[in-house]
Amino acid sequence: MNKSHRIGIVALVMVSLLAGAVSAAPKSGGGTKSDIKLAYVSMNLANPWNVAVMKGFEAACQELGVQYLSIDSQYKVDKQVSDIENLINNNFSGFTFTPIDPNATRALVETAKARGIATGSIAQMQDNVHLIYTLKEYDYGWSIGTQAGEWIRDNLGGRAKVAIISQDNVEAVIPRGNGVQEAILKLCPNVQIVSRQAGDIPEKGQQIIESVLQAHPDLNVVVATNDSGGIGGYRAMVAGGKVGNDRAVFSGDATAEALACMRESNGIYRGTVDLFPYKGGYESAKILYKYVTEGIPPTQETIYLPYVPVPRADLLSGKYVPQN
Repeated sequence: MNKSHRIGIVALVMVSLLAGAVSAAPKSGGGTKSDIKLAYVSMNLANPWNVAVMKGFEAACQELGVQYLSIDSQYKVDKQVSDIENLINNNFSGFTFTPIDPNATRALVETAKARGIATGSIAQMQDNVHLIYTLKEYDYGWSIGTQAGEWIRDNLGGRAKVAIISQDNVEAVIPRGNGVQEAILKLCPNVQIVSRQAGDIPEKGQQIIESVLQAHPDLNVVVATNDSGGIGGYRAMVAGGKVGNDRAVFSGDATAEALACMRESNGIYRGTVDLFPYKGGYESAKILYKYVTEGIPPTQETIYLPYVPVPRADLLSGKYVPQN
């Protein structure tokens, strides 16, 4: 996009959002559409999945020729509240976000709706928005856990020490971790779950597995509820020399970073699950634009993110081809 098309927004937004925004100001594609302003408020852009959502959202906005802003709430509830307040006060046409605490943002969503602003949530759900683009957390976790459990069954005779890197720090995502754990134990009742800790960014995932390895140097398998934590766990396993045919890492999201790890020669990153974050961000922007230009529908719209298991063999053979 031509930099000359960038426009500023009022000082209040600039001051409060600059530190967390990916874009310093909304962008415009020109024409009458440039009066429309859409925003994506991320829970945390340290997570590669959220970055992929952002890229899809921004790509759609560029195609549409509207102004857009991407904001990182940095896992801070107060900051997310402030970010959304600023969008409302500065007359944004629509926004979607991943709520950190839906109770903290519920009243703000009602304020936005009363002002005619199109609202949405993606991944974790805010139940009073116009558009819910979400997933079935337990089922998604079950898919991740099933890949891990099948590998343990087929390669380790159903016996292994397993560490789960969860997202139990986010209440809405706890069922995902439950799905992971219960799928593994259903397939392999003799598995020993030696740890389940929240760590959904690479640094935290790495710290968790480094600590687990001190107590359990014979740890076989790391299973993370997202790629971000899984990448950290993978780094810890490799750095600790815990590689070979009896070691494995599994996760979910199919981010570019995780797929790169899976392509490493003789690697132990053996599977992920594609949740199509780019598609989710892209379609969210398109739907918000439709609401703004054609009118908000009288009933709430709910769309579920698709997910497809991605074993390492499918990636290496070309059977699975990343979408973006």
